[in-house]
Amino acid sequence: MTVTVTATAAAIHPAAWTGTVCVDDTRLAVTDTGGPGRPVVYLNGSYADQKHWRHVITELGGDYRHITYDERARGKSALSTDYSFAACLRDLDAVLTARGIERPILVGWSYGAMLAVHWAAQHPDRVHGVVSVDGAMPHSWLDDATKTQVRKLFRRLSPVFPLARRLGMAARMSAEQHAEINIEVNELCAPTHLDPVFDRITAPTRYVLATGGNLGGDPALMEKIRADLTPATTRNPNIQISTKVPSNHSKILRKDYRAIADTTREIATAADHQAA
Repeated sequence: MTVTVTATAAAIHPAAWTGTVCVDDTRLAVTDTGGPGRPVVYLNGSYADQKHWRHVITELGGDYRHITYDERARGKSALSTDYSFAACLRDLDAVLTARGIERPILVGWSYGAMLAVHWAAQHPDRVHGVVSVDGAMPHSWLDDATKTQVRKLFRRLSPVFPLARRLGMAARMSAEQHAEINIEVNELCAPTHLDPVFDRITAPTRYVLATGGNLGGDPALMEKIRADLTPATTRNPNIQISTKVPSNHSKILRKDYRAIADTTREIATAADHQAA
């Protein structure tokens, strides 16, 4: 017996797939669980890889279609000549296009949260909602002296990069490249840059905030940055803080994955209500 799958049926029920998506001068390692569920695209931290999302994905289960990928020089993805934030936005576009994904929920942690809110602001008709996991928060603490400290920190950490890569905590980049990624995203967090992004968001956007500090982050400063979200939530009712969890920035995906999964379900419901 011959079974023919129409293009429409294949789009509604895509098969599970693991492979690479080519964009610019690189290749991204992508995993798509397929199925008929609402698509959720997971956006990693600055130097992290897709395996950090396994607890959230397991908790959400088969009601969703889960898409993860490694950014340039992270995980199993190839190297590139461009590691800028703009390049990472192009990568997200390439993955969505290659997998035929329409109106996903974007779940981003740290650096990935910045990608998610920027994408939502730029493409309001192409996103179902955003879950920001302890990222995309306005601050203006980055001055020239702090940039120098960041560069020194990554030079000092460079001997442990090989081990950190195996743990999904470093990229296949130089210490200088690690530092410049960190500096660029923190510059983009300045209110003059981030506030206009917040003001353009029309999709339901929910924050899951961590507590305290983390490697390289002073607890008092981190708490102040989280508190500085209040003006954005006041100006734009689409942006809300869903919950604040006890784990810190580095451990939130491992220890408070249930809160992230619950917030993703909340986004699915909120967006459905908004559409109705």
